[in-house]
Amino acid sequence: MRTGIATVCLSGTLKEKMQACAIAGFDGIEIFEQDLVTSPHSPEDVRKMAADLGLGLDLYQPFRDFDGVTQDLLEANLKRAEAKFNLMERLGMDTILVCSNVATATIDDDDLRAEQLAELAGLAGDHGVKVAYEALAWGKYVNDYEHAYRLVEMVDHPNLGTCLDSFHILSRDWDTAPIEDINAEKIFFVQVADAPKLSMDVLSWSRHYRVFPGEGQFELAKFMGHVVRAGYTGPVSLEVFNDVFRQSDTERTAVDAMRSLIWLEEQSAKWLAGTALETETAAGNGSASRRRYPMELATLPKVNEPAGFNFAEVKADDTAQLEKLLGQLGFEFEGRHRTKDVQLWTMGQARVIINEQAASHTEPAIAALGFDVDSPVIASARAQQLKAPVVARKVQADEEVFQGISAPDSTEIFLCQGSPDGTAAWTHEFGEGLEHSAAQRNAVIDHVNLAQPWQHFDEAVLFYTSALALEPQPFAEVPSPSGLVRSQVMKTSNGAVRLVLNLAPAQQAQETARKTYQEHIAFAVDDLVATARSAHDRGLEFLQIPANYYEDLDARFDLEPGFLATLKELNLLYDRDANGEFLHFYTATVGSVFFEMVERRGDYDGYGAPNAPVRHAVQYDSLHRV
Repeated sequence: MRTGIATVCLSGTLKEKMQACAIAGFDGIEIFEQDLVTSPHSPEDVRKMAADLGLGLDLYQPFRDFDGVTQDLLEANLKRAEAKFNLMERLGMDTILVCSNVATATIDDDDLRAEQLAELAGLAGDHGVKVAYEALAWGKYVNDYEHAYRLVEMVDHPNLGTCLDSFHILSRDWDTAPIEDINAEKIFFVQVADAPKLSMDVLSWSRHYRVFPGEGQFELAKFMGHVVRAGYTGPVSLEVFNDVFRQSDTERTAVDAMRSLIWLEEQSAKWLAGTALETETAAGNGSASRRRYPMELATLPKVNEPAGFNFAEVKADDTAQLEKLLGQLGFEFEGRHRTKDVQLWTMGQARVIINEQAASHTEPAIAALGFDVDSPVIASARAQQLKAPVVARKVQADEEVFQGISAPDSTEIFLCQGSPDGTAAWTHEFGEGLEHSAAQRNAVIDHVNLAQPWQHFDEAVLFYTSALALEPQPFAEVPSPSGLVRSQVMKTSNGAVRLVLNLAPAQQAQETARKTYQEHIAFAVDDLVATARSAHDRGLEFLQIPANYYEDLDARFDLEPGFLATLKELNLLYDRDANGEFLHFYTATVGSVFFEMVERRGDYDGYGAPNAPVRHAVQYDSLHRV
């Protein structure tokens, strides 16, 4: 699949954008007109720069408001078009995007539109240019891709074809199956963009909220599957208008964009294989044979979703408070590593590493997560093909080698060899000569909550989806004293791995001295009340929950008085739904980290969302108390 991206997707100058696209590995680019107009480089300079970078110049865009106009305006439009065709000759480009008219069309007549597009196609042919006509979702008279293609057929000129844009099609919920009926030779260009499902006018949605494939909710694999079946072989190019992307680091955004196309290519191949199997099964054949299409779709090394958390790591200069907190929760110290300046603390199968190696943090912070996977080497190879930076750690000859990659927020992700019983082979490297108790309270890491920088939130969703096979759940917004916190759960199908990505309120991006929103690790135990009592006896400082919360809790759930009194006594929080119950408590914050202990009863699958505002408010108060 030939990959492309529109320069409008990125921040920076045209030169910076082109360099970033080349570094990310794109085959070609679309030049957005404004980027060229504002550039100090001549068209000839841009052409040479593209050649030197190994980038194709695939599309010049956009040419607006051409069709459905009066004769005098048509003549002006043709003059404007000829100037662009001459410019394209200097650039060495042969395809221009022409959008259906939004502003100046006054005549709703397909015959007239066809006549005018025929004149444009003829002029384009004189200059060796192809015109890709696109139906904008908010076009005045033409807003449907099938309508646009009918006009192309009416004109029947070799220099006029259509451009299929996933946003303009999927934002209007148009059926994508008819794409397969379009003559492949008349599909001159394909643009893709994802987006969250929003209820707003399509133009604003398009201009501000498009995202890269895998970061929204559109069925892009299905869209691409129909495009492939149609026989299209040209570029698949990203066209994303997004306020965040155009304020973010150019090279990083380009890499994120390339990752999204690699992921889309794989997902489209899966969709084609799945629908082929359904067809074969419906026809009564025993197995589906792989059908070949003119566009070959590459796939990645296949990996299963993680089986669970292997460990969580917290880095700190001064570890005394962390050690005290883990001990009060009931974790046991398993000793120091024999060659590294790190400690291991465990409770059952919940493992926490405290890392003191060249710690750059003045206060404790989550630094790394380990996940149990079937084959760490294969999983790492997949992640690297998805442009994930490699993280290496020095090891001795007889020590476990971890396959490491870096997440968008710089959290280090280690892919570990899982075991059927949930143990980890590397733990024998800790605490030589140290006696360990025979029995421990059963516990596992239930979920980890990571705060995401605003400019990398969407990138993180795609990273964990594509590299770790976690499934994004519907996002929620939680009120806090600092503003709304967007919360995105990423999880495995069985809930063995749950990762919560939180986009903290905007003001936190400017806070350097003290944070009001933190990250945490949650541990699941069998008996939370007993765990809380033991922790209380060890002197644990619980997050102090206000009495008003328990009055409200009683009103909502009509709890047994003794149970309610226990919750209040131990600062426990409670939630219940049709599937089960959830008990949990929080510790005080150390640095930017706090811990949560949880107990899931029945088939409760949530995180106590109704209690989140209470936690945010109490933490805010404790951090700002003089």
